[in-house]
Amino acid sequence: MSSLRILLIGSGGREHALAWKLSQSASVESIIAVPGNGGTAGLPKVTNNNSVSENDFAALVDLAKKERINLVVPGPEQPLVDGVENVFREVGIPVFGPSKDAARMEGSKTFSKDFMKKHNIPTAAYENFSDYQKASDYLKKVGHNVVIKATGLAAGKGVIIPESQEEAQQALKDIMLDKQFGNAGDEVVIEEFLTGDELSILSFCDGTTIKSLPAAQDHKRIGEGDTGLNTGGMGCYAPTKIATPALLAQVEREILQPTIDGMRKDGFPMKGCLFTGLMITPNGPKVLEYNVRFGDPETQTVLPLLKSDLAEIMVACSGPIPLLKYVPVEVEQKFSATVVVAAPGYPNSYPKNIPMQVSTPPAGTNIFHAGTKLSGDALVSSGGRVIAAEAVGESLRAAVDKAYEGVKLIQFDGMYYRKDIAHRAFRDEKSASDKLTYAQSGVSIDAGNELVDRIKAAVATTRRPGADAIIGGFGGEVDLSQAGYPSAPIIVGAIDGVGTKLIIAQKMNKHDTVGIDLVAMNVNDLVVQGAEPFMFLDYYGCSRLDVSVAAAFVEGVAQGCKDAGCALVGGETAEMPDLYTGDDYDAAGAAIGVMKAAQRLPRKEAMAEGDVLIALASSGVHSNGFSLVRKVVDKCGLSYTDKAPWDSSKTVGESLLTPTRIYVKPLLKVLAQTGDAVKGMAHITGGGLTENVPRMLPKHLAAEIDVATWEHPPVFKWLRESVVPTEMARTFNNGVGMVLAVAPEAADAVVKGLQAEGETVYTIGKLINREGGEKGEWCVLKNLESWSA
Repeated sequence: MSSLRILLIGSGGREHALAWKLSQSASVESIIAVPGNGGTAGLPKVTNNNSVSENDFAALVDLAKKERINLVVPGPEQPLVDGVENVFREVGIPVFGPSKDAARMEGSKTFSKDFMKKHNIPTAAYENFSDYQKASDYLKKVGHNVVIKATGLAAGKGVIIPESQEEAQQALKDIMLDKQFGNAGDEVVIEEFLTGDELSILSFCDGTTIKSLPAAQDHKRIGEGDTGLNTGGMGCYAPTKIATPALLAQVEREILQPTIDGMRKDGFPMKGCLFTGLMITPNGPKVLEYNVRFGDPETQTVLPLLKSDLAEIMVACSGPIPLLKYVPVEVEQKFSATVVVAAPGYPNSYPKNIPMQVSTPPAGTNIFHAGTKLSGDALVSSGGRVIAAEAVGESLRAAVDKAYEGVKLIQFDGMYYRKDIAHRAFRDEKSASDKLTYAQSGVSIDAGNELVDRIKAAVATTRRPGADAIIGGFGGEVDLSQAGYPSAPIIVGAIDGVGTKLIIAQKMNKHDTVGIDLVAMNVNDLVVQGAEPFMFLDYYGCSRLDVSVAAAFVEGVAQGCKDAGCALVGGETAEMPDLYTGDDYDAAGAAIGVMKAAQRLPRKEAMAEGDVLIALASSGVHSNGFSLVRKVVDKCGLSYTDKAPWDSSKTVGESLLTPTRIYVKPLLKVLAQTGDAVKGMAHITGGGLTENVPRMLPKHLAAEIDVATWEHPPVFKWLRESVVPTEMARTFNNGVGMVLAVAPEAADAVVKGLQAEGETVYTIGKLINREGGEKGEWCVLKNLESWSA
């Protein structure tokens, strides 16, 4: 470690920050920056060298030998992709950076996307294209918003996010035909546009071990509010609020370690710095891209937080023996922010050689040069992103304010900088960056869907006459007339529970309403298939039988059965002290209904584009999504005995225990009155609107729903302060517990019939052709942004 003589390749803000941090190490004797910039020129131990090009590897090797260099640190991506590590390794000089093979993770987006698919690393759905016409045809038929990426290196600008089909086609032409990014556009990746907040993680790697710096958030767009053209980065802050310990553990478990392990197993271990760009989506973190070097301006932001010796870390990562696990990577428990100052006109054409004046910053503030150089003794601009002010503070607000004070130390004509760096972090504390998902509460809708797909084959083996043994609908059917009972009706069965709403019942010691919930969840699933419920059975399991609790629960079940018009014919009570603890109990129920073949719903073959979607109001949250509801209650610091923020007349627990609405009687009456007018029904239960409405649809149709067309109960408006709109749509009923697909000409009659039965009814949308065919979106929600708090 003693007497390190470092060759630092590059001239940007990243290289200035690296030289600044490395020069603080007692083991570093000298640093030669090729070519360096106006900032590196003023650092202790650092000398700029313009006698060789950063891309002339032979000349770099000769310089290294002459200067007795014993560690090479390439800053930019191009030398790494071109194989600079291999060149120095051949002459026995270690490099903090990956081999040419490993650098393909940044050099080819096609390669990295295929790597992620191979190693089951979560990322956006994608397709690769080297043929322009095939790519154009794919854009015309794809059913989701896209991101178009030039697969090669494009200086951080080869990613286009079109807002229309026309913009997408123009971007494709610019990249593949007009070669806007040169050979980088010979091949493109067209991938699904992900929503959420971006996150950047810089990780030290030695091929086996990975240790990360604080998660940062870059600001790529030139304009405030994240508008305008993409840039190399206009500012950054770290750590981010969204990078909770739980999220970071998930990222390391599901993304970072599998990446390092996959690269090693595939024969190109990652050594150096792995930059992982992430999107934190409603379904969890997904990889946007990999870089195989320090990011810019992330490096300027996170290195001031690093307490450990950067040179020691680099040596541990660069040798033939992995040593990183023995070296500490410790960071200050503070915040850092960087504001980039650009030349006028950037990221389009911009002038150079603009005279500059930079004053000395106070302690805790750094000025990192990027596109600057010395012309004699004068400092002038030489690039688009010219310079940046960075500051560390005890709070993010303090760091950002100090960074903007640092900007005042920089003066040159036409200088431009964004004035809203870290604006996403300063949104209301319950904004989208802090909002919760169902998965974060421990429940995975996707896993449930995957289970259904996995077991379909096993279920199909149980077929018998009259029973198709197909799962995925709301209830299961047996046609008794085909099962050996001539002239008998179709029997429909449903089974369900109440879920973690029971925890609230237990905390409130109120158990009668959850009995109603149990019936409702089952009989509502029956009626959507056209069946009339006629019998119900319940199951009650507990650690210790408390007669008063069990009796209250069953009395609720009985009330629900009366509301649904079915008989409670039996049940089971089980005491299992080794399975449940304390006063815990669980409950399940099964409802059996009956119908004739002509009553069977949905009638998918009869559905057509233009059919009207009618919804019945819910009574509240009903009985799904309570794992997430409880997470929100806890996050807001509420007790179930506190007054409900959405209803001052009730406590939180009383309001949330409002029982699920039972729709059986009004629906059966209207079905009898209106003949074939109703073509399908969907009970909005687990999975919300986006998962349940498609269950009644044929493959060629989708539901277009305007979420601004009905009155939303206050509890959902409150939940939206902590849950992103897309997650609300796939978790809760959001005020409508039942959706009907109705022939347009009969819609008025159905609405009036339901209203006459006391239902609150909304017309919420229509059926449309499913864009993209069977791969297209099932449920198109309009005005979803209106749910943003």
